[in-house]
Amino acid sequence: MSERADVARAVTVLRAGGLVAFPTETVYGLGCDAESPAALRRLFAVKQRPIDHPVIVHVASAAAMEAFAADVPPVARALVDAFWPGPLTIVLHRSARIPDEVTGGRDTVGLRVPDEPHALALLAAFDGALAAPSANRFGKVSPTTAADVRADLGDDVDLILDGGPCRVGVESTIVDCTLAAPAILRLGALAQGAIEKVLGAPVQLRTSGETVAPGTLRGHYAPAARVVLVESRAVAARASGLLASGERVAVLMLAPAVADLPAGLTVLDLPVDVDDFARVLYTRLRDADRARVDVVLVVPPPPAGVGGAVVDRLTRAAAATARQ
Repeated sequence: MSERADVARAVTVLRAGGLVAFPTETVYGLGCDAESPAALRRLFAVKQRPIDHPVIVHVASAAAMEAFAADVPPVARALVDAFWPGPLTIVLHRSARIPDEVTGGRDTVGLRVPDEPHALALLAAFDGALAAPSANRFGKVSPTTAADVRADLGDDVDLILDGGPCRVGVESTIVDCTLAAPAILRLGALAQGAIEKVLGAPVQLRTSGETVAPGTLRGHYAPAARVVLVESRAVAARASGLLASGERVAVLMLAPAVADLPAGLTVLDLPVDVDDFARVLYTRLRDADRARVDVVLVVPPPPAGVGGAVVDRLTRAAAATARQ
């Protein structure tokens, strides 16, 4: 079937109140009609997502944003002009077209234009807005391939558009533009420094749950294996101790690997730089589960640029999988 036919079929499913998983440049989203309370309730049920936890709404263009936002302040327009389409979500006051089910009853909504051809074609053909959190069960590892979506959701999703692996690999950066001064609610693929350069001023971080936003619970992005963050100099000793206690252990870090790693340790395919770390992070956590390890020792990358988002995801995964 051609891409155009796939998109047409997806639009039919969405207009009937169904759920369609589709690729973005960040991760795969699970989409439904953002103006249909019934479809949204099904989306939350399939995700097993708390009903008070808002979801991001995807639109086809900056012009389409106007219908779903009550107002767009100058700082938001500056960011949209600089970064859309792209991995940036803007929080604005919602218009009457956005139902409570999207926002958990709040008066704000997160909007974004993805930078991925399948997603843009779907949004243009649908001619509306799609609510689309990541296409996985709530709190688990985000999907970056169609196979990940199938593994997580199975028949609970009506249709999957397969656009291949996502090229970025971590979610969008969320910036709240409803405050007196813009604030980053979730670190993501777009670096804090890039946002500050456009705005010409520092941007505060509110990423510790001060404001409810997708992906910002203390524990999130959790594989079945326990995620433990370590410094590179401690990897060998920590791995040896865990292996000696009978645990199956894997390690993930930037290449090259630490020398003198103990026998019996699974070394996951190593990312070559920080961008690659972001791109493969969720795949490697899934690889660890496929290898049936008990613990993944991770040496986080430097926190500059997209590395900040990688460290954020790993910190939340470690909190979600920690054992007393």
